[in-house]
This record gives sequence, C-alpha cells and structure tokens, in this order.
Amino acid sequence: MATKHMATKAPVASPAIIGRATPSLPLVMLDPGHGGKDPGAIGVSGTYEKHIAEAAATELARQLHASGRYRVAMTRSDDRFIPLDGRVEIAQGHRAALFVSMHADALHDRSVRGASVYTLSGNASDAQTAALAQTENSADRFAGPRVHAASPEVQQILASLVTEETRRGSALMANSVVNAFGPRIGLLTHPSRHAAFVVLKSAEIPSVLVEMGFMSNAMDEAALRQAGHRMMVAGAMRTAIDRYFTSGPGFTALAG
Repeated sequence: MATKHMATKAPVASPAIIGRATPSLPLVMLDPGHGGKDPGAIGVSGTYEKHIAEAAATELARQLHASGRYRVAMTRSDDRFIPLDGRVEIAQGHRAALFVSMHADALHDRSVRGASVYTLSGNASDAQTAALAQTENSADRFAGPRVHAASPEVQQILASLVTEETRRGSALMANSVVNAFGPRIGLLTHPSRHAAFVVLKSAEIPSVLVEMGFMSNAMDEAALRQAGHRMMVAGAMRTAIDRYFTSGPGFTALAG
C-alpha cells in the first residue's frame, strides 16, 4: 500500500516578549469651550469666555507636554466653532484616555465666584447646575439649522449609555480636580456637581467639565484675565491629572 506523504507544516512562532516594552503614553484631550461665532459668556468688562478657555487650555497643554508623561491634543487651538458632538467625536477619534472641557461661564447671580467641576448625569445635582448645563447644551444654536441641540429626553438617554467604568473614572477625575484646586483656587460650595452636559457624553472616555470661575463675577473675570492666575489654574489641573493617572486606569503608564 502506497505511503501518503504529508506536507510538513512550518513551526508556529512563539509570541514576542513585550513585557519590558514601554507602554504608550495616555492621550489627554483638552477641550477649550466655545470658539468662533460662539463667544461663550461675556465678562462684566467685556472679556470673552472663548479666549480665556483657549488660553488656559494652551497653558495646561504646555505643562502636560513638559512633564513627558502624556500625549496631548486639543479640540481647537484657534478661534473656531466646533459643535458639541464634534468635540466628542474628536476625542473618540484620538482614542483619548481622558477628556477635559474647560470653561468660565456666567450666572445670573454675579456674587457667585469660584471654580467647580462637573460630570455627566441624566439629572442635575442642583438648579444652578441645571441652568448651566442648559446654557452649555444650547451652544449648537450657533451652528445653524442643520445642527439641533439634543432634547432633555435625548440627553438622559445619552447619559444612560455611559459605562459604569467610565462613570467611575469621571468621578475619580472630578475628585482629583477638587482636591488639587482646594489649597490654591477658590471653589464653589459643593464644587463637584453633575448634569446632562452633551459634551461629556462619550461612553468610553472619562470626561469632566471644569469651570475655572465665572465671567459674571468681576473678581473671577479679573483673575482669569491674568496669565499668572491661568498658569496657577493649569498647574492645579496638571496635578489633578497626575493623581488621576497614578491612582486610576492609567497608572501603569506613569510608573517608574
């Protein structure tokens, strides 16, 4: 009986050893609020929020780059308008590890001053935060008739899609911001708050919105106009980001 010759198979290669490979640095996406035809809040002396947000985000990006611990990207680095959904899509396209939206909004009560930080929730933590979220979510009115702001019902649905892991990461970052700001930057009472902010809706990326102060308050506006104060705010935020990644999901990238 003829013997059948079997084809000789090439040996399966062993997987490469990658244990000592340096992990890629986490990407932090900074989102300066407003821009272009959307000025954001206008301060008591005429300062535009969009300019303050961009200047502060640019300073924070500089400090993060200088640390050598992160890759950094910005949703905008000039005076342009970007719809809220577009900001989220930019972060998702970059596969960001953290999304930080930077603002200095206005309130009807001009006596209110201080920094605060917000995370996503279907329901607002208080009436002031609900009003703030409504103002922020209406920014797309500057985009024209083709872009419509999400209704409150849609906002609640979007909030429900965020994973529990993402929620925990957002809460951790918010807590880090409060702790880092405490010694140097004045804070609102109960500074960690939540509402249905559309810009924070990414299901996979921990996201926070930081109010560096209120343009409706003369003292906050005057402080935020000064480069030295913005440098101090950025320094506190850099500390918060460091703490987030050393105690949260990105700690291995910063080890050593």
